[in-house]
Amino acid sequence: MSERTPVGVLVSGAGTNLDALLHACRDPDFPARVSLVVSNRRSAHALDVALGWGVPAVALPQSDFGGDPAARDREIRARFEEAGVRLVVCAGYDRILSEAFLDAYPDAILNVHPSLLPAFAGGMDAIERALARGVRVTGCTVQLLERGEADGGPIVLQAAVPVEMDDDAQTLRRRIHEREWELLPKAVALWCTDRLKREGHRIRVLPAPATAPV
Repeated sequence: MSERTPVGVLVSGAGTNLDALLHACRDPDFPARVSLVVSNRRSAHALDVALGWGVPAVALPQSDFGGDPAARDREIRARFEEAGVRLVVCAGYDRILSEAFLDAYPDAILNVHPSLLPAFAGGMDAIERALARGVRVTGCTVQLLERGEADGGPIVLQAAVPVEMDDDAQTLRRRIHEREWELLPKAVALWCTDRLKREGHRIRVLPAPATAPV
């Protein structure tokens, strides 16, 4: 296959979505490879996940930049550029990216959110808010990030997850994670094979090219 797309991943927590993506990257036919993982937390287990897969990983906490998020984003951008990153993935990243960073990767930042956007957008407590509102169905979304409203970018893929009456945040989060682990690698593969076509605020998923006859 042609050269695989270099991907930079932003993480803050356990790294389960990162692990799912790295599992997908084991397939030699998968069109992407993770070239660098960056976390805003030195304690993030996701850093250990990356290193366990032999992927370079670095912590860049905001405290190292005098509390200036724009300065930290400039450093992340510089690290990604050095690594040749063409696609950025926010896999459980709990910071809002600066407009300058978003502008550097137009329609090239995929974000995973644990709700059916636009419901329960913004913040990291979407699952708790869904339970508090008593919804019967929630889920997860992979979207493209852009300027403006948090989690307001165009939707790439979604998956519905039923809410059981005895669910708590932990049990519901586990089932949502299971769908995220499926959606994220699929969205990355679609982006890397030019199968996502933006039409205004909508994303059309193009069909896979026909296999050449033997």
